Amino acid sequence: MQNIHTADSTPRQRAPWWFNLAGQLLQPWVRIRRDPAEPAALLQAGVPVCYVIERDGFSDALILQRACREAGLPSPMQALAGTRRRRSVFALARRDGWIFGRNRKRAPNEPLRQLVRSLEGMPDRDIQIVPVSIYVGRAPSRDSGWFRVLFSENWVMVGRFRRLLALLLNGRDTVVHFSAPVSLRSVLAESGELAPERFTRKLARVLRTHFHRIRAAVIGPDLSHRRTVVDAVLNAEPVRAAIAASAAKEKISHAKAWRKAHKLMMEIAADYSHPVVRSVSFLLSNFWNKLYDGIAMHHFDKARAAAPGYEVVYVPSHRSHADYLLMSYQLHVSGVVVPHIAAGVNLNLPGIGPILRRGGAFFMRRSFTGNPLYSVVFKEYMAQLIDRGVPIEYFTEGTRSRTGRLLAPRGGLLSMTVRAFLRAPRRPVLFQPVYIGYEKLMEGKSYIGELSGKPKEKESLLGLLRGLKVLRQRYGHVALNFGEPIELTPLLEAASADWRATSADPDAKPEWLNGVVDQLAERIQVNINRAADVNPINLLALALLATPKHAMAESDLLAQLELSKTLLEELPYSDRVTLTPMNPSGIIAYGEQMGWIRRVQHPLGDVLVTDDEQAVLLSYFRNNVLHLTATAAWVACCFLNNRRMSRASVLRLGRIIYPFIQGELFLPWDEDGFGVQLQATIDLFVRRGLLESTGDGRVLERAPGQDDSAFQLKVIARSLIQAFERYYITIAALAKNGPHTMTGAELENACTLTAQRLSLLNELSAPEFFDKALFRGFIQKLRERRVVWTDEGGKLDYDGALEVMVRDARVILSREVRHSILKITPGGEKEAAANEAGVTGTGSHDIVQPAEDASAAELHQRHVDAEHHRHAHADAATADDGSITPPRE
Repeated sequence: MQNIHTADSTPRQRAPWWFNLAGQLLQPWVRIRRDPAEPAALLQAGVPVCYVIERDGFSDALILQRACREAGLPSPMQALAGTRRRRSVFALARRDGWIFGRNRKRAPNEPLRQLVRSLEGMPDRDIQIVPVSIYVGRAPSRDSGWFRVLFSENWVMVGRFRRLLALLLNGRDTVVHFSAPVSLRSVLAESGELAPERFTRKLARVLRTHFHRIRAAVIGPDLSHRRTVVDAVLNAEPVRAAIAASAAKEKISHAKAWRKAHKLMMEIAADYSHPVVRSVSFLLSNFWNKLYDGIAMHHFDKARAAAPGYEVVYVPSHRSHADYLLMSYQLHVSGVVVPHIAAGVNLNLPGIGPILRRGGAFFMRRSFTGNPLYSVVFKEYMAQLIDRGVPIEYFTEGTRSRTGRLLAPRGGLLSMTVRAFLRAPRRPVLFQPVYIGYEKLMEGKSYIGELSGKPKEKESLLGLLRGLKVLRQRYGHVALNFGEPIELTPLLEAASADWRATSADPDAKPEWLNGVVDQLAERIQVNINRAADVNPINLLALALLATPKHAMAESDLLAQLELSKTLLEELPYSDRVTLTPMNPSGIIAYGEQMGWIRRVQHPLGDVLVTDDEQAVLLSYFRNNVLHLTATAAWVACCFLNNRRMSRASVLRLGRIIYPFIQGELFLPWDEDGFGVQLQATIDLFVRRGLLESTGDGRVLERAPGQDDSAFQLKVIARSLIQAFERYYITIAALAKNGPHTMTGAELENACTLTAQRLSLLNELSAPEFFDKALFRGFIQKLRERRVVWTDEGGKLDYDGALEVMVRDARVILSREVRHSILKITPGGEKEAAANEAGVTGTGSHDIVQPAEDASAAELHQRHVDAEHHRHAHADAATADDGSITPPRE
């Protein structure tokens, strides 16, 4: 390639010999990639070239000289034609001193003045100013050593020693970026009559801004200094008002109140550091290899494609402390900016907190109650992050799930996000749900203890050190499934056509805001569940926990696993659900390898069993995927105690029960959609021979109890039967005590105690059976459906709809189960006498307990007869098509 020569014929000054020698010594350590590959095409032939670099460094000059030589560009070490400058390069950041000097970001006024003076009186002369950015170790690979990561390029102007280390470690990953040249003559003409001194300052400022933008594009935005964010928060009008109010309320000086707000801000704010993120990423790669057999991401390409142009808020499920690290690590190694993560202040431990903070964590207290200044400061910090386009991650559940189910969402952070967007709707917000699935949890045993009543162990450095023993185990595979993203703007437009008018008042809280937040929270949970990953442990848990002793003959387990996979494949829950490719025998072998099940050899065939403690832990992984089998489980439940039912009855009862299981499992369908799913499930059961369809498809019948198909139906049903038992406990406790006698909290407590006692008596291996949150959610759903309500005295009242629910429960729950629940449930003064007479409750809403010798068939017949008069058109087919259930086997 030919060099581009200037128009001036002034002799060139060659670089000194020692400079050339240093370049030769550096050459083996540095490999340069030019951007663009052919920068000579950018320059205008015959016009002198002056390079501008970001920092004044000997190594940068050597790299620039070599890059220009390899690209066929004029040498930066030659004299600049037409000027008194001995070199054709200058730096924006100058360094004072030699050994102990520090970088100073001073405007290079003298070099720019010389360039301007050289054009005075010579209108036909011009100079091309070419900004050149040099990055050493911009993007070290995952296999790079830790020191290479530590000394990679960042936003800090490092000293000579660190620059030398960076060259030795990362020099072979050097990028030299040539920007388009700037015509000094054109810039002078545009400045008009601006004084030379002001012109040089303005040009230096423009160059600094240019280098800042290039660096942000190459290595990411500068998030390493939180000082600017802290200053912006403290200077915001809402915070200034809160500081003034705090000073007046507490009768302290304004300066003291400001220092208090500043202290709160330093407690909250992240201190993001590129070197720390890269260093921790390198350490985690080895850590994950020791803990897990693999980390898989599904549908990430769809999430990446949807993100450009949006403020992205990641909202993953929360099941382990590892969630924080896994998400950040996987995003980082996939080339995506690590989000700022909302973490509980309990994780701000000595030694650990600073690392998390530099990895993007910002800390929040569990409660803002009683501290209005903290509330305002935190909300303003969130608003600043969103306004600056910083990606954010938080867990809508608020805490880790101890049961394996998605918890009811908490709307605090969602509300802050929505209000921050309403205040400055410049960049649209996109919520990205993420399902995180495990095959074994480090916190499993502690979760079981907490559900059994033990207090939650407070996070501490000592507890962390004691917990290091869990790192000796293997935890299988982890899956991160990215669900369907949710745009905020369409939700706002559906709520209010003039929602943009709200931005005029930052303190406004429109009446529709709570509805939008609730709808958003619900959709996030639904979309997380729609991206579930079904692993081998989930399938084993669904099968084995449905048997009384958590054991199955190998042949039965193989058949049940095959049926479960068929249900998930032929009745897809969502196009984002992923299913293990293992076949049933491979699933069993993997469960044995992971230690979840053990094989008991027997001459008549091996038996696979999970021990009691393991069974309790397995319930967590069954609960991860309960929502995927809810439709099949409901149909199977209808035939637990009945051999024959009409299709219409299965569908009608399903629509009645659906709102409650939908609220508990965050199912995606409306009632009509659930009916369609039920029809498809029934048809599949008929095709598989689990049910037989007669009477032109109107009557469904299962095989006798000893048949394999009946056994498979029972296994499917038992995954959901405990939910119906909890529902019956609630309505039985309410009806047994009568209306106007219990508050919501008292009912919740009575239900929890009843479930705990029932669990002890029946040796249930599911601690979530007596989870207070599940009872609270069911009671809330009863309120929403107006089945129960609160009277003027704060007590619960109900109407005849509760009796209908009790009668419907008799179709699903056996007589023995109902009797046990009624016997244990706390009641009023008439409880003993009521039980003796077969009647429980008081007042006009008594529930009649059927005689002990009544069969399930008789109970269902009474139910059908009673319902016939109230639903004549709906149940006409039921009465005519032989849906009366014969006695159970």
